[in-house]
Amino acid sequence: MNFALKCITRKGVIRGFMVELNDVSVTYSSGVDALEHVSLKINDGDFAFVVGASGAGKSTLIKLLLKEIDATSGTVTVNGYQLNRLKKKKIPELRRTIGIVFQDFRLISSMTVYENIAFVLRVIDSPKKLIRKRVPYVMGLVGLQDKANAYPNELSGGEMQRVAIARALVNDPGLIIADEPTGNIDPELSYEIVDLLKTINMQGTTVLMVTHEHELVRRFGGRIINISAGQVVFDEIVEGTDYEA
Repeated sequence: MNFALKCITRKGVIRGFMVELNDVSVTYSSGVDALEHVSLKINDGDFAFVVGASGAGKSTLIKLLLKEIDATSGTVTVNGYQLNRLKKKKIPELRRTIGIVFQDFRLISSMTVYENIAFVLRVIDSPKKLIRKRVPYVMGLVGLQDKANAYPNELSGGEMQRVAIARALVNDPGLIIADEPTGNIDPELSYEIVDLLKTINMQGTTVLMVTHEHELVRRFGGRIINISAGQVVFDEIVEGTDYEA
């Protein structure tokens, strides 16, 4: 598969790591300590699972990386942007360097598969020539080349998640964050989605997959970051059980 999406000379990106948290804590106005003194580094080209129970701090981590919230203390760097110092007008620029895959797909029901993917490029005024070239390319990568004119309600859950992955890829992000991407699909299809994300990662794109499905993580193995009660309690590379690449 010829998958040359990653641009290692992307302007403003510090090579070597994509995400770095240094002694980061987040305390909400309610007084809840969502993250406590978290230090974490996601290297350029990593594939990492972030696991933890509901309320462990996984959602807070995602919101931090997208600068939907700010750290109470500590520093956060994403794709070369120091989020503590990032001005509000620069936030859209940051987010264009990140592809996000949601659990609930978030496809636009009135748009075809092609239009859903192209929409990402149209909102940033990409040239029509680029859209015509790029959209079919990423559709082919995720195996949806025959679904260009289909609408979301005509797709299976697995197909809808593949559209979401293609949409996340189309703007050539340095980092993909997959937030519970297998939560709304059958277990058998879950393996296919993770396998697809692994393939994308092997071609050079950094992937951070957030999940509560420990069995899925054990099957694939790799780098596992376990968050519990707002703290990183485990961060190691483990061998998968019965997954064959």
